[in-house]
Amino acid sequence: MTFSQIAAFSIVIVMVGLLIWDKIRYDVVALGALLAAIACGIVPPDKAFTGFSDDIVIIVASALVVSAAVGRSGIVELMMRPFIPHMKTTNSQVGILVSVVTVLSAFMKNIGALAIFMPIAFQISRRTGKPASRLLMPLSFGSLLGGLATLVGTSPNIIVSRMREDIVGEPFTMFDFAPVGIGLAVVGIVFLTFGWRLLPRAERSGAAGDAQFSIEDYTTEARLPPESPLVGKTVFDLESMAEAEVTVVGIIREGFRRYVPSGHWTLFAGDVLVLEGEAQALEKITVDGKLELVGLKEGEIASARRGEIGMVEAVVTQGSPLIGNSAAQVSLRERFGVNLLALSRRGRRVSQRLRRVRFQQGDLLVLHGNKDAMPDTLAELGCLPLAERNVSLGRKRHLYLPITVLAIAMALVALQMVTVTIAFFGAAVILLLTRVLTPREAYEVVDWPILILLGSLIPVSDALRTTGGTDLIAGWLSGAAGALPPMGALALILTVAMAVTPFLNNAATVLVMAPIGASLAGQLGLNPDPFLMAVAVGAACDFLTPIGHQCNTLVMGPGGYRFGDYWRLGLPLSVIVITLGTFLIGMFWPM
Repeated sequence: MTFSQIAAFSIVIVMVGLLIWDKIRYDVVALGALLAAIACGIVPPDKAFTGFSDDIVIIVASALVVSAAVGRSGIVELMMRPFIPHMKTTNSQVGILVSVVTVLSAFMKNIGALAIFMPIAFQISRRTGKPASRLLMPLSFGSLLGGLATLVGTSPNIIVSRMREDIVGEPFTMFDFAPVGIGLAVVGIVFLTFGWRLLPRAERSGAAGDAQFSIEDYTTEARLPPESPLVGKTVFDLESMAEAEVTVVGIIREGFRRYVPSGHWTLFAGDVLVLEGEAQALEKITVDGKLELVGLKEGEIASARRGEIGMVEAVVTQGSPLIGNSAAQVSLRERFGVNLLALSRRGRRVSQRLRRVRFQQGDLLVLHGNKDAMPDTLAELGCLPLAERNVSLGRKRHLYLPITVLAIAMALVALQMVTVTIAFFGAAVILLLTRVLTPREAYEVVDWPILILLGSLIPVSDALRTTGGTDLIAGWLSGAAGALPPMGALALILTVAMAVTPFLNNAATVLVMAPIGASLAGQLGLNPDPFLMAVAVGAACDFLTPIGHQCNTLVMGPGGYRFGDYWRLGLPLSVIVITLGTFLIGMFWPM
């Protein structure tokens, strides 16, 4: 081996070791690998940062923005309503949820699709009394399978397409992955619908996992304007619109008279409704019922859309000056510039007007105010902010616009009128211009460490190829594959990519394995396309560990899973993917 090859292999081996060690962030490891490659001379200084301008980075960032807009629109919850009555058994729950998340993952980032359906899984778990752990891992695996079907469904497909352009001069198109991906997805859905029984029966998800998605119910006050569709309807009608997730615990009329209504009470314009429910359910009913939150003026709503102000969930801590006082007594709005929109008190229903409730330690508040000043305000109030849960009470949701923009972008790509990069970049910009997302929200949903990883490893991966390292590895693999038929060599590459993914990252696996697969195909005198497709499938399908893909990591805590739980369901699914995937690739991509 030459010095350049030794240096390239050493950098990759050390990088893999650091990623397995997991004591240093993977984006920092990638930056270090790039710096080492520059220092060794295998990456020229003038090409060191070309990875950050690569189309892959733009596509992944734009896809995350579009995914977030679709998730926040509420269209998915609306689509799920007809299916809820049929989800009575665990088989039907897993089958329906996994099917929908698999289809959705084909057209948006799979981790975004999974994040949308996790709260729905917890709602179903609470209604049926069954553990959420039965649903979460199948959902994660379904999102990975769905991402195989299109170019934009998962990062490995995007990267493989880009590398195919370098190798053969033409990238994969939007639906080149569909014949293989759809076949694997359909069989995977069938397996997961019944295979969830392989998961441990012990209940470990419990309250700890659920608490991330279901804090105690909030109480909020909303005014019924004349244009609301609920005017003239009954309390029962409102609670039915909210699918029994919201309760009307009081009605305030004539400015001060408070009543505890029954279900047949008629609602009149100007009524102030005291509503109790989860944050997401309250958000939904305020939008669907065109309700106006008390204390939130129209001008402030407009400002929130511009990103000037926002909302935060916070808990009242010991020693807070709020304890023992009400919002009116401390002049919360006048002195501190924040509005109290909702309050949750664990184990106790709030029966007073919000502005008169005396705060207690442990109260959960939804506060609305200047987002830049919010950290200082919370510190002054003695409140601790909770993890971001995208609370947006009182803010208008764009139901159909995000999905329409996404559909147009997909159509333009399918008709080859624009490239994937331009389509998704344009979709993200349109969603920002139409204020579906604020710029601040867009920056928050972009997974910057992944972009740093991609931008850093693209030159390192290219160095492995230009130094002849990939040809060397391909030679070793060709020695092992020499005694195998072409389908056996294809299965070998798919298996190696799947085995490497847990120790690297699915994006990093593709950057390393795609040149190796193409080089192996060349040495065996075969078409490189099937081998590139095998790398994409293998890198996208880590079903054995919680660390190979973010989707698996996301459900680990809420589902109460242990590291060793994944192989129970993941091992047979991996065997199915290797066996069926090899067959489908060989069928649709002749070697």
